[in-house]
Amino acid sequence: MNPRELFGEIDIYLFDQLLKGRIAEDMRILDAGCGTGRNLTYFLRSGYEVYAVDRSEEAIEAVRKQGRALAADWSDDQARVETVEKMSFANDSFEVVICNAVLHFAANEAHFQQMVMELWRVLRPGGLLFARLASSIGLEKLLVPLGDYRYKLPDGTTRFLIDEERLVKMTEKLQGMMLEPIKTVNVANERCMTTWCVKKPHILFFDPIEEGPADK
Repeated sequence: MNPRELFGEIDIYLFDQLLKGRIAEDMRILDAGCGTGRNLTYFLRSGYEVYAVDRSEEAIEAVRKQGRALAADWSDDQARVETVEKMSFANDSFEVVICNAVLHFAANEAHFQQMVMELWRVLRPGGLLFARLASSIGLEKLLVPLGDYRYKLPDGTTRFLIDEERLVKMTEKLQGMMLEPIKTVNVANERCMTTWCVKKPHILFFDPIEEGPADK
């Protein structure tokens, strides 16, 4: 089997987490905002217990088809048509939560906070939150502000963008621990993509969800 067949179109920075041993076969995985399942091929092939949500019915049907083809014990209920900010899973359900290229589609600050808090809610203590999102890091002089952290990018798209300071504050609010420094890739000064890897503590000193949004 060639690497593309085994790993599919997995995000290279998610692949890096595999190489570092942070995602093991006994871990329950959620891909929140999964799209058509580009990051799930390896996990399904390798016997991981995989769940996925996306607001698109077409995307979820593609993931269900992929699950049926690659996973012996697949159930279509593992892929659900749901929004990231309102998922049907119980608290502390997953050891790994993946949210790849989703959070920058937030409509505003409140929506962004809702999504992050929901990702954190379903993540088990000691678990890994892996997020890749567009950011303003490195593009500060090239962005057109539209209000409430939404910007027009040089590539012509409009995105909700976060910066390093706010990611650090968000991590502190969650009482999380960054597993590595924030990494940002500048794509030809058209857009910047940032990787945010956070471990959920085993003991919370207060409930960040009950405390409300982090300071802007």
